Amino acid sequence: MASSTGIDTSNPSTREASQTRGMRHVLSALVQNRPGVLAHVSGMFASRGYNIDSLAVGETENPLLSRITVVVMGDDRYLEQVRKQLEKIVTVVKVHDISKEDYVERDLMLIKIKATPANRMEIQSLVQIFRGRIVDVSLEEVMIEISGQEKKVEAFIEAVRGYGILEMARTGRIALVRGCRSIEENAPDASSPVEDAEPMVHGHSEL
Repeated sequence: MASSTGIDTSNPSTREASQTRGMRHVLSALVQNRPGVLAHVSGMFASRGYNIDSLAVGETENPLLSRITVVVMGDDRYLEQVRKQLEKIVTVVKVHDISKEDYVERDLMLIKIKATPANRMEIQSLVQIFRGRIVDVSLEEVMIEISGQEKKVEAFIEAVRGYGILEMARTGRIALVRGCRSIEENAPDASSPVEDAEPMVHGHSEL
């Protein structure tokens, strides 16, 4: 299960949550690598109208596990609601709020913008400044790859918006805690049956 998705809900409960936006939280969840896990998790968020900034999922170094990275905005009460709903999903092995730890976060974007002979050098200079790279070129457009923290990606979008953005795709945020610690430490055996997997949840309120 190596894919990623983004969720941007717009129902009344989402609007209410957006009005009480608070701290930015990054949740890293280990889930059993089984068909339908992503559908269960994303379906839970959508059905309850949670305001999810980003959701990405992909396999870990353990082929039996996948890692889901979720970025949410809200206060402690809102975060606790998200965590409780996640732990109810039987295929979720462990959830960890890494927002209070020292972690590395990245977002990858492919963006296609209009490019004329007159402005190609300007665009190339911007790509170099943001440490991106041009991955495809045609007569009237260029495709650029940018990776980094969310604010860097957003800044590049604004820098090239005046040239005309034709298409854009983003992976969503992924993150890992620095150092030798691993979210898989003391995690239940992922090879056990789904019904035997007891979710373990650790959040910033317990750190």
